[in-house]
Amino acid sequence: MNNFLTDTNRFVDKALKLTSISAGLANKIITCNSTYTVRFGVRLRNDIYTFEGWRSVHSEHMEPTKGGIRFDISTHVEEVEALAALMSYKNAIINVPFGGSKGGLKINPKDWDEKEIEKITRRFSQELIKRDLISPSQNVPAPDIGTSSREMAWIADEYRKMSPTDINASACVTGKPANKNGLIGREEATGRGVQYILREFFKHDDLVSSIKYSSGISKKSFILQGFGNVGYNASKFLTEDDGMKLIGIAEYNGGIYNENGLNVNHAKKFFVKHGSFENYPKGNFVKDGSLLLKRKCDVLIPAARENVITSKNAADIKTKLIIEAANGPISFDAHKILAKNKVFIIPDILANSGGVAVSYFEWVQNRQHYRWTLDRVRQELDHTMTQAFEDVWQMAQQSNVSLRTAAYIIGINRVRRAAELAGFAT
Repeated sequence: MNNFLTDTNRFVDKALKLTSISAGLANKIITCNSTYTVRFGVRLRNDIYTFEGWRSVHSEHMEPTKGGIRFDISTHVEEVEALAALMSYKNAIINVPFGGSKGGLKINPKDWDEKEIEKITRRFSQELIKRDLISPSQNVPAPDIGTSSREMAWIADEYRKMSPTDINASACVTGKPANKNGLIGREEATGRGVQYILREFFKHDDLVSSIKYSSGISKKSFILQGFGNVGYNASKFLTEDDGMKLIGIAEYNGGIYNENGLNVNHAKKFFVKHGSFENYPKGNFVKDGSLLLKRKCDVLIPAARENVITSKNAADIKTKLIIEAANGPISFDAHKILAKNKVFIIPDILANSGGVAVSYFEWVQNRQHYRWTLDRVRQELDHTMTQAFEDVWQMAQQSNVSLRTAAYIIGINRVRRAAELAGFAT
């Protein structure tokens, strides 16, 4: 099994060799500052159930620290720490003034009804709030795998109860419902950011010609892996706004394929209703969804979870362009194989940073006590993502490295400068 934390650090090490950072400071940058483990009991179904969770703070070079909370039965402390590190670099790359943090609760949300999930979420929140691991000025969570605006509303409510005089209480968490001090456009933000980055790629004729593609994003085919919030929104915007053609959707329990194109909304309604793509009327059902990753397409978009492309299947990837909408979907060893096969990769720390960018906008809105419009959110996000792409592409050209290594160089250098100015590296 691939170790996500180890792979993340290997990518960082590769970038560190191209900087002037000393070995001691490099070690400080790589190492998570702290990880808090909590085990708490909740009375449910006439019994006491014990749950285990984590909140990891990778870097406090800027505060508050920022990063989602996932509810996932397979999550573990190493995964949470790796994701916290990614958040530090991701924030730095897009110039969002946050440090990096991440949280996880080891739970299968499907095992519990809504009232039970609410009770569990509120208890987990209490454990983190009383240790300042949820705070508008110190640590600001957001949704992740297994959580949504609903859980964020419960967390915000718990913080308000425990800090009733904090005028900025609503800024303790982002990704809240719009009618609960959330930001219109936050839910679509990560998928929208993927769209903006992919658009920017196809505006660069030198990049497009390097993988022997014709110019323009319109009519390019793509296969999506993961049909959750990020995958759905990215595919919806790319097909409806940019004229791309979705030909395959891979999910954990199977997928569908239609070389003539799939309707995103029709597929989503079917999947939500049936919980599977089996017997889908407008596409061929593929029992093993992972096989769709090996199908020919112009763009492959992994949008679910880490390590879906590894050394075992990387050589079978037929696309020449991958944009990572998920965190860490390509292992370190797989990245080397893909690079050898001249597959261009737009990395996660750049491609899926739209979510944290709009989280920052929501945090600003809550601190300003002034509501942003959807047009403003989209304009600011477009500018943020476009500028980040240009910064990373320029660094890649200057240093003759991949986009991923270039992104890490930028992120590491910005974290270093902020840490030095904050006195953390002296």
